[in-house]
Amino acid sequence: MKELLRSTDPTVIAYAKALLDGEDIEVFEMDVHMSVLEGSIGILPRRLMVADRYHFQAEAVLRDNDIDLGR
Repeated sequence: MKELLRSTDPTVIAYAKALLDGEDIEVFEMDVHMSVLEGSIGILPRRLMVADRYHFQAEAVLRDNDIDLGR
């Protein structure tokens, strides 16, 4: 698995997941429940992970839809 996207914005995460789902790319969201540790203030980013074989395609899908990958 490779990290595809890291963001503190839940709308960006949801949009990216919807785009990838539309392309039949399986995505796994990490750090979803970290808000319990931070006190629900949203400072810890969530990460989207994809299988190595889909990483290049997934990056292209997000870039084509103007999602900043932070690199």
